Formats: sequence, structure tokens, C-alpha cells
Amino acid sequence: MRTIVLLITYALLTILLIPILLFCYPLKFAQPIILVARWALWVGQKILGIRLDASGIERIDKRVPYVFMANHQSLIDGPLLYLIIPQFVRVLLKKEAFRIPVIGQAMRQVGFVSVDRKGLRGGKKSIDRATWMIKEKGISFLIFSEGTRSRDGKLQPFKRGGFFLAVNSQVPIFPVSIQGSYALLPKGSFFAKKGKVGVIFHPPVSVQGFDRNNLSQLMGKVRSVIQSGLD
Repeated sequence: MRTIVLLITYALLTILLIPILLFCYPLKFAQPIILVARWALWVGQKILGIRLDASGIERIDKRVPYVFMANHQSLIDGPLLYLIIPQFVRVLLKKEAFRIPVIGQAMRQVGFVSVDRKGLRGGKKSIDRATWMIKEKGISFLIFSEGTRSRDGKLQPFKRGGFFLAVNSQVPIFPVSIQGSYALLPKGSFFAKKGKVGVIFHPPVSVQGFDRNNLSQLMGKVRSVIQSGLD
């Protein structure tokens, strides 16, 4: 029932978003859209009855760009992190997500970056675009290191894209551990349960001294940190 109420609420909010987009698009404004999105995510959290237990947020310097890297247990992970990270983070998303009417255009307007997973060239182009945004605009990105949601709630092998982004940009990686979201809305399920989700923001990991030749060491280091918050 909660999921149905949420879908109806978001359908109405999407309609309300249209005039905001029409106003922001020609002026290239992103802030109003981001504020509406965060308010909508807060409403969604309340409707679903999700309680957040977050620690380590005080480690985040709002003035510093990061590549936030988190494990991925559920569809609710992204919205929850986007809501509680005290920066207007951007996200790398598969290009199909941008085909959603209104929402897709809003995501492009605020600077979300599409990724074509079918070819290496498409992935490199997306990483290059995100790297430029970090260096030139000081924007942080949120990456789910496994690339997709876990099928069993356990930590899956990591993809390299987010690590290339951090190394190319020379910004710290902020490891994030998410606990409990798999039980509320696992992959393949449609109806979300109410309950508690724990989020741990670990100390940032420096990428200095790492490059393409020793990227696996950096991946192992970050994976170990994230896993420590799940044990």
C-alpha cells in the first residue's frame, strides 16, 4: 500500500515539475530542481516509513568534492544517499534512465551523466565528462561500486569506472556502507517494507599515488572499508 501511495504522489509531483522545468531550462538553472527533488525524496522516505540511522556525516567537508562510493542493496539506496549527503551530488546513470518523461530531462538539467554500458567508448566519454565537472565545477559524484544492485544483499565485485573517475580527478573517495535496505526492497521486489536503514560514512580514502597500473590496490582498499561496515 505504501508503494502505491508513493507512486501516486510522485506522479502528481512529476506534473508539478513541468512548469519548474520550463522555467529553469532556458536559464540553465539547476538549484530549484535539486531542491524540489530533495523535498520529494524526503516525502518518499516518510511515506515508505524508512528510518535512517546515519553516522560519519560530520566527516564530509561541504567545500570539498568527493567521489562517494557505496554498496548497492536496493532501489532505495540512491534516493536515501542523495537525501542525506550534505552536498548536491551528481550521479552516473545508465542512459535508459534518461528516457523517463520529465524526470529524465530534470536529471540532465541538474548535471546527472548518462552512461552507455554497451561499449567502452561510451563509458570513457561519461567518465571524462564527470571528471571535467569535478575539476571545473567542484561537483561531487555518487557511485555504486558494484555497478548494479546485489541479488542477495552481499557485496558484489566492484567495477572500475568510479575508481578511474576518482584517480583522473584526484579527489578523495568517500566509502559508504549501507545496511538494511535489502530487507526492505530487494532486487526483483516491487513493494517496499517499512524499517530502518543504516548508513556509515567512513573516513575518506586518498587516491594520491594510485593510477591505472595499481588501480586494483585502490579498489581492494575501498572494498575492505565498505565491507567493514557490513560485517
